[in-house]
Amino acid sequence: MENFNELDSLLRIFWYLAIPSTLIFLIQTIMTFVGVDASDGLQADFDSNLEGTTGPFQIFSFRNLIHFMLGFGWTGISFYSIIENKTLLIALAFLVGLGFVAMFFFIIGQIRKLAEDNTFKISDTIGKTGEVYLTIPERKSGIGKVQISTKGSFKELRAITESETLNSGTLVKIKSIDSDNILLVEKL
Repeated sequence: MENFNELDSLLRIFWYLAIPSTLIFLIQTIMTFVGVDASDGLQADFDSNLEGTTGPFQIFSFRNLIHFMLGFGWTGISFYSIIENKTLLIALAFLVGLGFVAMFFFIIGQIRKLAEDNTFKISDTIGKTGEVYLTIPERKSGIGKVQISTKGSFKELRAITESETLNSGTLVKIKSIDSDNILLVEKL
């Protein structure tokens, strides 16, 4: 402990920020993987209207503070003996701390993309272009099939037309859907 008290005050500040933030970060990480972490666990002591925000979480949260202090503290410790100019060292540590928060935002954003609903809905095909797979007879006298790409996958769907016969390979546009989930198509 005597050696710690003999350190320069700036280096001691970096250590005072790095050690507790690392311990809290490890606890948060363990809690996240165990499933205990449902939120930051802290309630804001102010009333705000955050409706209309498109971000997945708030910028000023306890978790983001820990990420900032983690980057700030360990960067200050790591570069203390390399960078002689203390103002430059603090500026670098500050930028790395902000980088940790930005990296957290990026990772969470990528994880949230995995939660997209890619369930096929036949209504999503209206207005899209497809290709006749099985010949569609003229004037609703029979049913053919259309191959269409929606949400990254190909679907073969039953189709009819109000015009002439549409042969395989013909490009069509989906106009509407009838009550039996049959597509009404027109030639492009």
